[in-house]
Amino acid sequence: MLTILGFAMIATFLVLIMTKKMSPIAALVLIPALFCVAVGQGAQLGDYVIEGVGNLAPTAAMLMFAIVYFGVMIDVGLFDPIVRGILKFCQADPMRIVVGTAVLAAIVSLDGDGSTTFMITVSAMYPLYKRLKMSLVVMTGVAATANGVMNTLPWGGPTARAATALKLDASEIFVPMIPALAMGLLAVFVLAYVLGIRERKRLGMLTLDEALAREPEQETVSAGTGGKDRLRKGAAASASAGGTGTGSGASAGGTENEDEDDDAFQGLDPNRPTLRPKLYWFNAGLTAALLTAMIMELLPIPVLFLLGAALALTVNFPHMPDQRARIAAHADNVLNVSGMVFAAAVFTGVLTGTGMVEHMADWVVGTVPEAMGPHMAIVTGLLSLPLTYFMSNDGFYFGVLPVLAEAGAAHGVSPVEIARASLAGQALHMSSPLVPAVYVLVGMAKVEFGDHTRFTVKWAVLTSLVVLAAGILFGIM
Repeated sequence: MLTILGFAMIATFLVLIMTKKMSPIAALVLIPALFCVAVGQGAQLGDYVIEGVGNLAPTAAMLMFAIVYFGVMIDVGLFDPIVRGILKFCQADPMRIVVGTAVLAAIVSLDGDGSTTFMITVSAMYPLYKRLKMSLVVMTGVAATANGVMNTLPWGGPTARAATALKLDASEIFVPMIPALAMGLLAVFVLAYVLGIRERKRLGMLTLDEALAREPEQETVSAGTGGKDRLRKGAAASASAGGTGTGSGASAGGTENEDEDDDAFQGLDPNRPTLRPKLYWFNAGLTAALLTAMIMELLPIPVLFLLGAALALTVNFPHMPDQRARIAAHADNVLNVSGMVFAAAVFTGVLTGTGMVEHMADWVVGTVPEAMGPHMAIVTGLLSLPLTYFMSNDGFYFGVLPVLAEAGAAHGVSPVEIARASLAGQALHMSSPLVPAVYVLVGMAKVEFGDHTRFTVKWAVLTSLVVLAAGILFGIM
C-alpha cells in the first residue's frame, strides 16, 4: 500500500505542477500533507516536516548566501569577461547562443555546484534570450542537462556517494567513465546545436551590433510575424498586426514588457554603477579561494558562502546603504529559492518518514527478473533514471544502490560496474523537483517549473541513455 501511495503522491505532484493547477510551493506542501493523512500517519506530519526541514536547512542556507555572493560578484563585474567572450562567439545568432549556453554551463559546472552554475549561466545568457525573444525553456533545459552530465565529477556528489555506499575509491569509478561522460556532453552540445537551429529558423539572425542598437519599442513581437521581420520592423509591424507578443504575453505597444526587456539587457551595461574594476583581482582571488575551499572541504559549504558573502559585501560596498541595496536587489531570488527548498522539505520528509521511499525502492528492485541478474549493471543504469528523478541522490545511492550491487554480486557483476552505471541518470536528476538548484535555475530565468519539466525531461532522458549506451559500448559496465 505504501508503494502505491508513494508513486501516486509523486504522480499527483507532477501532474498538478505540469498542468499548472498548483504552484510548486503549494504542491510540495499540500500534496504530501494529504497523503500523510491518507496513510494514517497524520499525527506524525509535524515530526516528518521538522526532520525534513532540518535535513535541508544547510542546503537552504547555502543557497541563500550563494545567491547573495554570486549576485554581488555579477554586480561588480567579475563575470563580465566570460559574458563578453560568450557574446563575441554568439554574435546574436540564436544557434550560437544556445550552444554558448551549453558550453558556459559545462565550464562553470567544474566547480561541482549546480546553484553556482545556474546563477552564472542565467545571469550571462538571460539578457540575450530576452532581447532576441528566444525561448527561455531552451536555456534552462540545455543548462540543466549540461550540468547534470558534469555533476558526475568526483566532487560533484553522486560519484562520492556511490563510492562511499559501496566502499570503493571514487577514482576507479569516475576515471573509466570519462569516455562515456564525454559522449554525454557531446550529446548535449549536439542537442544545443539542433535546438539553436530551430530557434534560428523561428527568429532569424542579427549581428550583435544590430541587436544592441534596437530601440525598446522594437521589442514588441506581433503574433505570426517571422524572424527577421520580428526583429527589424519594430513597432509599426506590431501595430499593423495588432497581435500580442508570442514570447512575452504583452500587448502590442505595451511598455511594461519593453521596460522589462530593456532592464534585462542592462546586465551587459559596461557602465553600471556597481562595477568595481579596481577590485577585480581581489574578487577573482576570493572566488577562486572559495571554490578551492569547497573542493577541499575545508569548511561546510554553507559556512564558506556565508563568510564569502559577508566579505564580498564589506570590501566591495563598505557603506551600509550600498550593502542594504545589494541585499535588497537579490532578496527576491533568495526568498523564492529558500521558500522552495523548505517546501521541498515537506515532500521529502513525508516521503522518507512514512516509509514510502523504502517500499518503493524495494518494489522496484524486486521487479527485476532473475534472468537479468548477469546484466545488473545495465539494469542499474536504467533504474537510475527514474529513481534519481523521484528520489534524492542520498536516498538512491545509500538506500537502493547497495541492494542492486548485492544482487549483481550474486551473478558475478562487480560493485564498481554497478557504481559506474548508477551515474547514467544524473542528466535527468538535475531537473528533479527534489533538487534545490533547479529552483535557482527556473527562478532566475523566470520560467514556470512545469514548462521546464515538460521541455527538458525528454532531452535529459535521451542524454542519460547516450551515457549508458556509451558505457556499454566502451566496456565500462
